[in-house]
Amino acid sequence: MDSGDPTERNWAMACHLSAFLAFTGLPLGNVLGPLIVWLLRRDQYPLVDEQGKESLNFQISMSIYAVVGLMVAGILLVTLVFIPLSLLTLLLLGALGVVDMILVVIASLNVSNGQPFQYPFTIKFLK
Repeated sequence: MDSGDPTERNWAMACHLSAFLAFTGLPLGNVLGPLIVWLLRRDQYPLVDEQGKESLNFQISMSIYAVVGLMVAGILLVTLVFIPLSLLTLLLLGALGVVDMILVVIASLNVSNGQPFQYPFTIKFLK
């Protein structure tokens, strides 16, 4: 879907960029930001509906991966024997965070040019 409407593209881009609310310290800001933008504009703009769901699915998936990773790291840390694996898990979680940020920027750039974006590693909660 190629959208020629700059307002529609800007709102769709906001669906992706609002995931950076997580860096304000707002718990689950990476999910709440896209959710709010999507709920406000999904009925008005088809691209926002499509990309809002894409952003939400990705951010929910990343949140689940992070929680599971933190649980695994915690369990490994408690065993004391597997502390190096725990540290490796934490490094991988850091890398996951960097990948999340990079993909959000790539998605935002694609959508700002009117091109839809599909995130990898995404569980489709909203279809």
